[in-house]
Amino acid sequence: MSGRGRHRASRAPRFTRITRTSVLLAASGAAIAVPLATAGAAHAADEPAVTATYTVKAGDSLSKIARELNLDGGWKALYEENKAAVGADAGLIKPGLKLQLSSYAGTKTAAAEAADDAEAAEATPAPATGSWVSPIADGSLATGYMVAGSMWASGYHTGIDFPAATGTPVLAVGDGEVVSAGDGGSYGNQVIVKHADGHYSQYAHLSSLSVSAGQSVSAGDQLGGVGSTGNSTGPHLHFEIRTGPDYGSDIDPLAFLRSQGVTL
Repeated sequence: MSGRGRHRASRAPRFTRITRTSVLLAASGAAIAVPLATAGAAHAADEPAVTATYTVKAGDSLSKIARELNLDGGWKALYEENKAAVGADAGLIKPGLKLQLSSYAGTKTAAAEAADDAEAAEATPAPATGSWVSPIADGSLATGYMVAGSMWASGYHTGIDFPAATGTPVLAVGDGEVVSAGDGGSYGNQVIVKHADGHYSQYAHLSSLSVSAGQSVSAGDQLGGVGSTGNSTGPHLHFEIRTGPDYGSDIDPLAFLRSQGVTL
């Protein structure tokens, strides 16, 4: 999801975005205060013209809200706008919290819309084949699978690591059911998801959890936030693919995700 949401003052204002956003927010229970508009407003600068308030519901996450409301800048922009209210952990939002959502007035020419669409296509990776995704959007890899070392009980690294800032959303790589969510000992806060093909995915060292055992999830749903709980030297996601729910049933997670069409 692109973090860029630039507004060009030279373009004609865009009223279509307000209409679309208003419909989405109304369906989600957001409260909107829309100022009166006149014909003269067509010459106004491209500035925030509408501020809406969204009330967080159970099961919400910043990434889910940004995706469902089609917000410019995605969850990162939403977090920056509400950082004071959310706090240091972007993965931990509580029901009842009110989030500020800024929209921008105006219309776009066809050429401007096409330019923005091309920019978005260049910056946003295409969805993975079969609805499988990376557990960290735009994440980079650190320690790989099967790396040997005395720091691991098995004598080798049983997964792959994604270094990221604390609170970065951790996403379900595919559709499935949460079979475990809680303290995983040396893994710290962890989530384990069972997928329809019989494989299990594990997400460890989380700073917060957004799901609970028995909950169904879809590819891309937020499971929690990156952290450094358990046996960890710094904030990162430890990710495994397993043939069973328990430790010791690991297989190469990178090869598995790539076989599902995920580019890493």
